[in-house]
Amino acid sequence: MKVKIKKEGKVKEFKLISSWEDVTMEKWLKLIDFQEGTKSEEAEETIAALSNIPKKLVKELALKDVAVIMSKIAELQAKQDSSLKRIIEIEGVEYGFHPDLDSITLGEYADIETFIKNGIEKSLPELMAVLYRPIKEKKNDIYIIDAYDGDIRLRAEEMKKMSAQQVQSALVFFYHFAKELSMILPLYLMEQMKEMKKQ
Repeated sequence: MKVKIKKEGKVKEFKLISSWEDVTMEKWLKLIDFQEGTKSEEAEETIAALSNIPKKLVKELALKDVAVIMSKIAELQAKQDSSLKRIIEIEGVEYGFHPDLDSITLGEYADIETFIKNGIEKSLPELMAVLYRPIKEKKNDIYIIDAYDGDIRLRAEEMKKMSAQQVQSALVFFYHFAKELSMILPLYLMEQMKEMKKQ
């Protein structure tokens, strides 16, 4: 999307994101951090992060222009596709969302639980690195991902390049799964304890 700004009798054209998919996780996390400040700081940082308008020029924009740009950004965010992207590609590598969350390992679950307790915003790349892993084998819509070994440092760095849209849809999907699991897991563990007592 293009934005025209008139300054000192000259009109300059700048680029604004054209889709929420253009926003990486890294940029999105910075935008979340800016929400802690004042509304003017949030608007300034958001416009600077999501366009190629120089920060100095952003500060000189009329409030009505800032309001128009911010409403366009909000509109793009509202239009985002919220369906889970099971397969994503980052720099030529295909990553698959965990294909069978019912068979998630204790190690995966423990790490996810730790990341959530530490604050999702702080641990989002790590959380995505557990949920998305390189695809080893794929046929049509069926795929096998690398086994979880707990070493996610490099993959977490790669995950910062995911689009905010992909991250948000994965979080919504995972939230519903985790909510269901938190109700089922205690019941399952109680059943296992009863079985062990019988033996």
